[in-house]
Amino acid sequence: MAIDMTQGSSSKILITFAIPMVFGNILQQLYNTTDAVIVGRFIGKDALAAVGVANPIMSIAIFFIFGICIGTSVLISQLFGAGKFDVMKREVSTALIVGAIFTVAMSLVCIVLSRWVLMLIGTPVGILNDADIYLKIIFGGLIFSFLYNFYSSALSAIGDSRTPLFFLLISCIMNGILCVIFVVYLKLGVAGSAIATVIAQGISSILCIFYVYTKNPIIKLNANELVIDKTLLSKTIHYSWVTALQQTCIYIGRLLVQGVVNPFGTNAIAAFNSVTRVDSFMLAPGDSFASSMSTYAAQNRGAGKRDRIVEGYKNANILIAVYSIITSLIVFIGAEAIMRFFVLGSEVEVIIIGVKYLRLMSIFYIVSGFCNILQGLFRGIGKLHITLIATLMQIFIRVVLSLILAPYFGISAVAYAVGIGWVTMLIFEGAVYKKYFKRTNKLIEG
Repeated sequence: MAIDMTQGSSSKILITFAIPMVFGNILQQLYNTTDAVIVGRFIGKDALAAVGVANPIMSIAIFFIFGICIGTSVLISQLFGAGKFDVMKREVSTALIVGAIFTVAMSLVCIVLSRWVLMLIGTPVGILNDADIYLKIIFGGLIFSFLYNFYSSALSAIGDSRTPLFFLLISCIMNGILCVIFVVYLKLGVAGSAIATVIAQGISSILCIFYVYTKNPIIKLNANELVIDKTLLSKTIHYSWVTALQQTCIYIGRLLVQGVVNPFGTNAIAAFNSVTRVDSFMLAPGDSFASSMSTYAAQNRGAGKRDRIVEGYKNANILIAVYSIITSLIVFIGAEAIMRFFVLGSEVEVIIIGVKYLRLMSIFYIVSGFCNILQGLFRGIGKLHITLIATLMQIFIRVVLSLILAPYFGISAVAYAVGIGWVTMLIFEGAVYKKYFKRTNKLIEG
């Protein structure tokens, strides 16, 4: 069901829209977390390390596609808010056709290069084959990831964040069941985990498409509406490449950091794989509020309601602060119990490394939350260059400080580096906010 965000209480709208997305992001994290838990417990720490090494490489491709969908969703939201439904449909068609072609091409390239990239980042020989097999299977299913994210983003752009959650829930349950069948009973190893993920993603994409074409005429495309609008294509590429580049840079940074962690050995890799999944899980709601803020800002920009954007931004910060404080306390206090969830109690060194990292990282969760809200705000009003610059700045600091501090602090150096990068990002975006939003009449300039 579409939601008009240009009217009513901003806090209520943001919460109502964000809650399904929070659960959706948490479910999305469960894809990889389920894989990690099952692989780590039933195959062993080497398999867990293999999946962990593959994860940032896989994420570069997946989140490049996700970035394309985010950029498209901003345009769809603006057109929806402005009431230009015919133009909006042409935008959906243009982005869908071009995005699908690009995804297939990228999938083939990634399959060919996966082993070379693993070797480039110094993946230990003992886990190289498993990591390569895992990646090739995941890359083979990228088209399902694109289709789900595209239609999910399109539905969210018109205010429907509940429907994609329902399909994702089904997919997540299927992923868990299939992962147990393929890994535990059929003994297919890490390949079984990857196959389960691809099948589950395929199910979620098919369900999403079926819903759009049977229940949602606003973005449903008939055969004669499948066209590429050259005028819209230029704007779509501009929005999409910036958000795709931004998402990709985040995971290129994580890949480079993975290269810093790998020389510390299998225990460190297994611990790092576990703690980064915890971070992703706990920070997922922040991404949801960013998406909520982005859609809210985009619709209100399209409607020309400037004051509502500032009001929504302030209320979103209050909400994310409350969530971040609660999350930080949970992770700080429960760090050891969380690590024991990923590995057996006998893996003492893995647990010790992970606990130290988690307690340090949890201190910075609130900073990440504030950064996410600013990112969503700037993205929603079309100032994508600000989000890109801030992300590049944060990634540069993360990688450089990880390299410098790793000899002294081990993988805990990554926590220091990420936290300092977030603080720098917040200072930069906060300064830009004061410049652009000091007077609301500057809100939609440029």
